[in-house]
Amino acid sequence: MKNIKLNCDILDKLDKTFYSKLNITPLHNPKIVSINRPLANQLGFTSENLNSENFLKFLNGEYLAKGSTTYSKAYSGHQFGYFVPNLGDGRAINLGKLNNYHLQLKGAGLTPYSRNGDGRAVLRSTIREYLLSEAMYALKISTTRAIAMITSDSKVLREYESEQGAIVLRASTSWIRFGSFEYAYMGKNKEQNLKQLADFVIEESYPEFQNVSNKYEELYFAVVDKTIEMIALWQSIGFMHGVMNTDNMSIEGLTIDYGPYAMMEEFDKGFICNLSDHEGRYSFENQPFIAQWNLSVLAKVLSPIADHKLLESYNDTFIGKFKKRYFAIMKEKLGLYNTDIDDTSLILRLFSALHSESIDYNSFFWNISNGDFSSIDTHQMKAWLELYEKRLEKEKVSKESRLVKMKKINPKYILRNYMLQDAIDVAQKGDFSLVNSLLTIAQNPYDEHEEFHHYTQLSKNFKTLKCSCSS
Repeated sequence: MKNIKLNCDILDKLDKTFYSKLNITPLHNPKIVSINRPLANQLGFTSENLNSENFLKFLNGEYLAKGSTTYSKAYSGHQFGYFVPNLGDGRAINLGKLNNYHLQLKGAGLTPYSRNGDGRAVLRSTIREYLLSEAMYALKISTTRAIAMITSDSKVLREYESEQGAIVLRASTSWIRFGSFEYAYMGKNKEQNLKQLADFVIEESYPEFQNVSNKYEELYFAVVDKTIEMIALWQSIGFMHGVMNTDNMSIEGLTIDYGPYAMMEEFDKGFICNLSDHEGRYSFENQPFIAQWNLSVLAKVLSPIADHKLLESYNDTFIGKFKKRYFAIMKEKLGLYNTDIDDTSLILRLFSALHSESIDYNSFFWNISNGDFSSIDTHQMKAWLELYEKRLEKEKVSKESRLVKMKKINPKYILRNYMLQDAIDVAQKGDFSLVNSLLTIAQNPYDEHEEFHHYTQLSKNFKTLKCSCSS
């Protein structure tokens, strides 16, 4: 691993109040579960690196690459709408930056921000994050990534049961969150720390604003726009985050911190995937409005260094811009490329039919991408289909070209929670083959994978699994 050199210049660019240096606590008898070789190779890890004993030690925090300094970051956040001043990386330890990606071990032991936690991650939650982050990337949704994961003989107590401790090596172009700015806002040197953090974010993520006079306003506008794009894509694919707290919102518009998430199966616009979300704050239909609310918090904490009225005014455009982008994506999913005044109405009628008939969301779009309408057998769906077929007559694109385009935006596979549970069940017994098969599916969601065709269907045993925050 001599060729791997990390950069920790973030520690020189941010005030010491933003982070704490610390040591990693390795797991006992670690075992590699999976390596995401395409990403690892992209970042500079060679086959020799990945097959070496030092790579396993690297994943377990026993071996540090040249230039690495281990630290965790402090941040605040609004959790379920309530402000919590002291959060931070409670179970994540940063290693440094490699080829524009900040590397981080999640589950690597206690940090000063662990509060009442143990700083550990368990096998099931680690599998879920490892696979879904790569699935989102393949679906062209901005996200953090995962390089590799390990399990171990270390035992971790979760929900009254002892589980296998695990670590995932995460990679992200930024780990700065809305909550990072909330943390800067409440400190003693508020304006100084906000400027320092904002300047760092601009240098790293938005260099085009470095020399403009209103750079902090421009930074905020860009964050709003990136968040709109992310949420529109989430809604179009049926992704539910589950915990859209401000500390789980990325300043780069990345999907971050995969916990009790779910991919929509039987369509239910009010679905709540998080068992801990008793009031439905983070239901599927609420996600755009929560994103806007979180951005209003960001606008407030930036007010000492930016024009708050301008920020709020820009955020007021969020829902309108979101709807425009969302419906544009939905038109593509339906193979509608011309402009028609009734398209929005057609899409809304589809949502109504999908909801009332509890239609499998992803299978519906995959089927129509193959010109297959045989599964549309309810009265409301048949009525919608008549309107859709009439609308298609107005398209200038041939049917063949239309279906080719639709297959590039409507995946055959999404990672349904029961699929992930299947992989978790066998992995807990020491068989990691399904984890790696699902990684291949996640990275190639538009391909056939005939051996796993049954995963295109709803589970016969239960509806969409819900998970808790400990997941």
